[in-house]
Amino acid sequence: MAKLGMVIDLKRCVGCYGCVTSCKAENGTPPRVFWSRVLEREEGKYPSARRLFVPVLCNHCDEPACETACPTHATYRTETGIVRIDENKCIGCRACMAACPYGARFYLKEARQYYTQEATPYEKLLYKKHQIGTVQRCEFCYERTQKGLEPACVLTCIAHARYFGDLDDPDSEVSRLLKQRYGFKLRPEMGTEPKVIYLS
Repeated sequence: MAKLGMVIDLKRCVGCYGCVTSCKAENGTPPRVFWSRVLEREEGKYPSARRLFVPVLCNHCDEPACETACPTHATYRTETGIVRIDENKCIGCRACMAACPYGARFYLKEARQYYTQEATPYEKLLYKKHQIGTVQRCEFCYERTQKGLEPACVLTCIAHARYFGDLDDPDSEVSRLLKQRYGFKLRPEMGTEPKVIYLS
């Protein structure tokens, strides 16, 4: 069985926020809920100062702290290692949010619409799949990947900084990239074994 993961090339990321926008468009997340984010910081001093961008999302860990913390077993891992949430089991206690060392989870308190008093047809359609009072986060676009498609953020990355595939397959693109360049994981000291790996 494949072990699905993502490789993000920080040298290529230009901070365009295309991944953030495509994630929201694909999943129809309400305001203030961002399954995909981009952290920014400035480094150095003039005239050689530069901006650094670090895209972040759920790390789909092999040893997810969120799964251990969930009292109702709403958080679970699929055979391919994708971490999912069964919203019918989620009681909104937010123990998983406290346990996640990456700040990748969001509590859906309400489903407000953008800009207008009444929800648009798009919002009415996609908001149906989100249950109020539950916790959410990136699922590597589970419906898309089940059909053999790439996650929306990978597909729309203009700089080709994101790669998705089988980390256990030595011939996959993600495995080849990790052989060619140094890859690191966020907060390895937590022992969660993330499957989102960054190329420095």
